[in-house]
Amino acid sequence: MKDIANRFLENPLLSPSDLPPSREGLEITCLLNPGVFRFENKIWLAVRVAERPKQAENIISFPILTENGLIEIIEILKDHPELIATDARVINYQGIDYLTTLSHIRLLCSEDGKHFYEPENYPYLAGEGILETFGIEDCRVSLIEGKYYLTFTSVSNNGVGVGLRTTTDWKNFEKHGMIFPPHNKDCAIFEEKINGLFYALHRPSSVDIGGNYIWIASSPDGLHWGNHQCIITTRKGNWDSKRVGAGAAPIKTEKGWLEIYHGANEAHQYCLGAFLLDLENPAKVISRTEVPIMFPTTDYELSGFFGNVVFTNGHIIEPDGDTLTIYYGASDEFVCGAQFSIKEILSLLKEV
Repeated sequence: MKDIANRFLENPLLSPSDLPPSREGLEITCLLNPGVFRFENKIWLAVRVAERPKQAENIISFPILTENGLIEIIEILKDHPELIATDARVINYQGIDYLTTLSHIRLLCSEDGKHFYEPENYPYLAGEGILETFGIEDCRVSLIEGKYYLTFTSVSNNGVGVGLRTTTDWKNFEKHGMIFPPHNKDCAIFEEKINGLFYALHRPSSVDIGGNYIWIASSPDGLHWGNHQCIITTRKGNWDSKRVGAGAAPIKTEKGWLEIYHGANEAHQYCLGAFLLDLENPAKVISRTEVPIMFPTTDYELSGFFGNVVFTNGHIIEPDGDTLTIYYGASDEFVCGAQFSIKEILSLLKEV
């Protein structure tokens, strides 16, 4: 396999110690998977910030949101007979799944795309209501006709679905609730309408029949979605054999809509690949990479909160039109950057 990513020498760009926790009593465990956008001549990241209390020796403790927005801390003895804690991200206690951290979305900006800071007077985006009591995660940002569409994973004990908020100024947000019900995530909305319709990639899941596949849907208004079609499936014995999911909004090229996606295998190694969709009929897959264009190789990608992971849901196209700057989560702990040539990615695609 050939990794074609040109990683920033400054990586990791952001580590948990770089930001203050949202409130006293919590600490930042991970910074993950930022949505990316341009606004007021700066590059912005909508970073997922995952927090939990400082861990005691014999206790697992984690926060959840109550329905009225307050944080409740749950503590469980590590040797409790009804506790299953084999995954750093999720535990099962008395038959119920919980996340080990609580995530919110925080805005950071940069003049050079490498050194980011928190601007004043911009709000945190946090979970609200009974469908977001375990937090909101992995924001993707699409700019459509002057409005920013934020899709993110809404998590609660009711399941995992896709929430939507919109904004024009990043200070005032319109909340549209859950647009794809559980179990669904990895939703990326195309940044222009096609034949008068909105289009979005999404990832419904089934533990019994089917799998973790990428689907496409269309909408007359960006809120109500239908005409769902499965377009990308996992490939047995390959780097994307266990699950696949969309990255950020597809990139319009002369050859088609180019999508950077993540895939994972049975060993939970996450890599990045690409596929191409027809410009007029985006439900038609033209081609797909056989091998990853990026896989974990550096220390910060191999070791961390959940190692052996590169995962992206945000990018920008540089002014030259060919350089694609991807911001990605490494090991579920750090935020990093890398650049690719769009032409080189296109040259690696194989017809399907």
